[in-house]
Amino acid sequence: MTTTAPSLVLTNVRPWGGEAVDLVIGGSGILDVVPAGNAPSGAARALDGRGLLALPGFVNAHAHVDKSWWGMPWQSYGGEATTQGRIAHERERRDELGIPSVPATVAVLRELLRHGTTAVRTHVDVDLGVGLRGVETVREAAAALDGAIEMQVVAFPQDGVVRRPGVLDLLEQAAAAGVDAIGGLDPCLIDRDPVAQLDGLFAIAERHGCGIDIHLHAGGELGAFEYELIVDRTRRSGLTGRVNVAHGFALGELAPGRQEELLAQFAELGISWSTVAPIRSAPLPRRRMRELGMVLGLGTDGIRDLWSPYGDGDLLRVALDFARLHGVRHDEDFEEVLHLATDAAGPFVGREGAGLVPGARADVVLLDAENPADALVRAPRRETVLAGGRVVVEAGELLL
Repeated sequence: MTTTAPSLVLTNVRPWGGEAVDLVIGGSGILDVVPAGNAPSGAARALDGRGLLALPGFVNAHAHVDKSWWGMPWQSYGGEATTQGRIAHERERRDELGIPSVPATVAVLRELLRHGTTAVRTHVDVDLGVGLRGVETVREAAAALDGAIEMQVVAFPQDGVVRRPGVLDLLEQAAAAGVDAIGGLDPCLIDRDPVAQLDGLFAIAERHGCGIDIHLHAGGELGAFEYELIVDRTRRSGLTGRVNVAHGFALGELAPGRQEELLAQFAELGISWSTVAPIRSAPLPRRRMRELGMVLGLGTDGIRDLWSPYGDGDLLRVALDFARLHGVRHDEDFEEVLHLATDAAGPFVGREGAGLVPGARADVVLLDAENPADALVRAPRRETVLAGGRVVVEAGELLL
């Protein structure tokens, strides 16, 4: 049996606002958590946490890091404000901006990291114009940060699936090349052939053992119909625990009985949910989702891209939007929302047992805040960020 020697002791921090402890770190993982002042000697380095609030690294469950123009000159909003209009506008201008590119993707990943995000599930456009170049680009960008951000990649058919002959072949190639999941988009509204789209996606996932992470924007009963098709195919395909619905606006709009029927099936099949908490959407049944054991995660969506000029990569701001949308007022509910942005979202990046516990990856965010509620409402700067046991942010500034 081998043991890992401590490489860093992070002293005097308050996980989730509790009693002060020392975090004993070896390599990229947390070895032990002991009362403050009781860490063993012999670590290569000690870092004083100054009694700051400690949270696990943030997990961005839904991003599009291949699309951002972060760090480039300001791009004025243009095109038509519809899903199809945004797709057309992006296709028209992305080559002019050189998107996707490694430098642009590195720039937005660095911004995520500066705000304390140490793991991200990103959708990457796969279409007839860009092919699989975006997948290669984001992998190269992540490698440039030397593992500071752990990443899962979803090959995303932003321009539709069956309405664009050849896209299913590209998704097949992406799955064969080892992406973590393949995506889909509005089987009814975009492809207008939900059976063909879902049959194609699930067949690829079955052949290659990858997951499915599908964007669904349809509301009301049309959205519920798509959920039913996904439930049926998940059950028949044996992809239990490997399907995620992104956005899923209809869920919050359904009558309680209809909602409960679908939630029970989602929980049975391990279908997870990711949201970017748009301000005009219907609140999700978050308490019932938690009671049923559903995995729910928060994401930034696009960050300063050709879809929207908004976004700065700060998942705390998204969590605050989620709290406002759901009428959160009590301390315990604020803390629950922070869990959605951190350890509870671990399954989106292949993590189990994430958090500030022995055996977890040493991803730690320190903030000058009294408690989780205070941190969420104020979103103060990230004083220190550890990613895989390395200090990557100090005094709010990125060291990489």
